[in-house]
Amino acid sequence: MPALPLFPTTLVGSFPQPEWLIDRAKLAGRFPPRVRARELWRPAPEHLARAQDDATLLAIRAQEDAGLDIVTDGEIRRESYSNHFATALVGLDLDNPGEALDRSGHPNPVPRVVGEVSRPRPVQVADVRFLREHTDRTIKVTVPGPFTMSQQAQDDHYANPRTLAYAYAEAVNAEVRDLFAAGADIVQLDEPYLQARPEPARAYGVDALNRALAGVSGTTAVHLCFGYAAIIHDRPSGYSFLPELADCTCDQISIETAQSHLDTSVLKHLTGKTIMLGVIDLSDPAVESTDTVVERVRRALPHVAPENVVIATDCGMKYLPWESATGKMRAMATAAEVLRRG
Repeated sequence: MPALPLFPTTLVGSFPQPEWLIDRAKLAGRFPPRVRARELWRPAPEHLARAQDDATLLAIRAQEDAGLDIVTDGEIRRESYSNHFATALVGLDLDNPGEALDRSGHPNPVPRVVGEVSRPRPVQVADVRFLREHTDRTIKVTVPGPFTMSQQAQDDHYANPRTLAYAYAEAVNAEVRDLFAAGADIVQLDEPYLQARPEPARAYGVDALNRALAGVSGTTAVHLCFGYAAIIHDRPSGYSFLPELADCTCDQISIETAQSHLDTSVLKHLTGKTIMLGVIDLSDPAVESTDTVVERVRRALPHVAPENVVIATDCGMKYLPWESATGKMRAMATAAEVLRRG
């Protein structure tokens, strides 16, 4: 992995997909899909892969031009952060989906588990190789976490939520190993449902995560959030599940602090972890000033050492206008320069 400066900058994962690639009105008018939603894509099926490559290149260049130190593929090829990987597994009936409550309390079609969940082949290795080929910066790839996927499924096979989460963990573990072998510098597991469902999360969420990361060599991160700002509008002032991640074997923990005005003293419970500090408010398309971003970072510094801070967005930028996203990335990069000077 290339050497990183103090206060490196990154996206949590996603970047806005162009209007010519995906129908953004349809995307914004629904909850993030758990099963496939091919109707969101604008190009004809025979042209879709090439169009996704072109849009991914634009996302990479936008991050580089803004000055980010850690680059993602923008999750451009995904309909949602989770369904790209989750629907590639076997043991699921996708033609006759089940139903589960979203974190907002609304029912949503989800994969129906009808057999042993497993990963028949790598899902995102080609995506990592494409990203590695087109940037010389540190690269990060995201994968939905096992606990979250288990909450976004209807279990008609295991009849045991812990066992289901552990099955997903085995699939994630195989994927993470292959992603590092393909050239990823950082692999991030997205686990928003640890926050949304704290009671089962306390029962087996960290165990599932540790199974997903067992034997992995490489820098790993876990992302918690309160949901996309475009979908979930109310933010509590504190996480219902966060100190528990001190027992996770991951290296980094990604949290949001901007929109929630999080009390950053909670970070004192995560000694030894690098904190991917969300300091960009995605509920407002207006671009933050450099001073605002600097102040949001400094709020955390009494509780975490500067060398253990990565500056990031609160969550994915998928629903933001392109111009807002690029401006907010520049604000992060400029704020990092100010902080490096002391």
